[in-house]
Amino acid sequence: MTSANVQEATVTEAARGPVIEAKGLTRHFRVGRGFSRQMLHAVDDVNFSIGRQEIVALAGESGSGKSTIARLLAGVYTPTSGEIYYQGRPLSTFRSRKDQLTYRGDVPMVFQDPFSSLNPAFRVRHGVLRSLKLHRPDLTTKAQRFEEAERVIEAVGLSPAGDIMHRYPYELSGGQRQRIGFAQALAHKPKLILADEPVSMLDVSIRIGLLNLMAELRESQGVSFLYITHDIASARYVADRLMIMYAGHVVETGPAESVLQNPKHPYTDLLLGAVPDPRAPLATGIEGDTGEPPKVIDPTPGCRFRWRCPLVVDKCHEVTPVLRPLGLNHEAACHVAEPDPGFTG
Repeated sequence: MTSANVQEATVTEAARGPVIEAKGLTRHFRVGRGFSRQMLHAVDDVNFSIGRQEIVALAGESGSGKSTIARLLAGVYTPTSGEIYYQGRPLSTFRSRKDQLTYRGDVPMVFQDPFSSLNPAFRVRHGVLRSLKLHRPDLTTKAQRFEEAERVIEAVGLSPAGDIMHRYPYELSGGQRQRIGFAQALAHKPKLILADEPVSMLDVSIRIGLLNLMAELRESQGVSFLYITHDIASARYVADRLMIMYAGHVVETGPAESVLQNPKHPYTDLLLGAVPDPRAPLATGIEGDTGEPPKVIDPTPGCRFRWRCPLVVDKCHEVTPVLRPLGLNHEAACHVAEPDPGFTG
C-alpha cells in the first residue's frame, strides 16, 4: 500500500470514528496550604465518546464535575491523568500553535452567562470577525469575513444580520446574546460545540428557542454538541444520549429515553423525582433526598452516593462501582442496580 493510500485510509477511519473520546479522564485540584493541603477530585476516571452529528447531554447537580469536563475538552485545563482523543489523535500531541488553533476552532465553547461573554466595549461583529480571522485562514479578505459573519448570524436565527452586527451587546436581549455566542462558535466551522449550561440564565419562555437552535445546527451544519445542564427536562428534549454525573464520576449513561424512562442508578432516580415530566410516568424508587453531600476532597473508596442512597449495602462502602452494561447501550455504576429483563450483556 502506498503512502497516499495509507493516508487516505487513515482519514476515512477518522471520519467513521467519534469526534472526541475520553479515556480515564481525571482532573484533581490542590486545596489548602502547608500541612492542610488536600486534593479535590473534580473528575475521576471518566470514559465517554461523542459521535458525529450527535447531541450528548451531561447532567448533574452543581459541583458534580460537568463544567470541569467541558474545560478539559476545551483545553483550559490539562488532565491529571487519562487522555482525550480528537478524531483518533491524542490531544496531548497538539503542541504547535497551528494545531492548537485548529483544535480550538473545531471544538469551541459557548458559555453559560450571555451577559458577560460578550465584550460591552465592542460591537457584536467584533467577536465573530475575530473568530473568523483566527480560525478561518481560507477567508483572506475583509469582505469575505464580513460575508461569512452575516451568514453565521443568520444561521442562528438573527436577522437582518447587517443590523445585528452593528449593535452593541447592551442593545440585545439575553437570548439574542446567547445566539451570538453560538454564531461565534459556528464561525469556526466546528465539529463539536461545548455548550456549558447555555440556557440556564435565560427566561423559561426563550429557552426552547435555544434548544431548537442546537437541533437545527446539528442538522444544517453537521455539528455535534456536548450539552451541559442540570435540567433533566431540557436534556430529554434535545439530547440523543444522556450521561449522569455525580461527585466526579459518570454514574449512568445511555440513550436519553432509556435512561429517563428506566433509570438504573438511584441518583438518576432522585434527579427525575425532583423534576417530574408530565408526558410520561417516571420511576419513584426514591421519595426524598437525605444524607450528606458528596465527599470529593480526598475521597475514600466506595460509592460516592452512598451517604444519600436508600439502597446502600455494605459493598457500597468498600468498593467503588464502575459502569457496567444493564441494557442495550445503557450502563450504570451501581452495585445493586438490576439489568433489564432478558438482557445478558
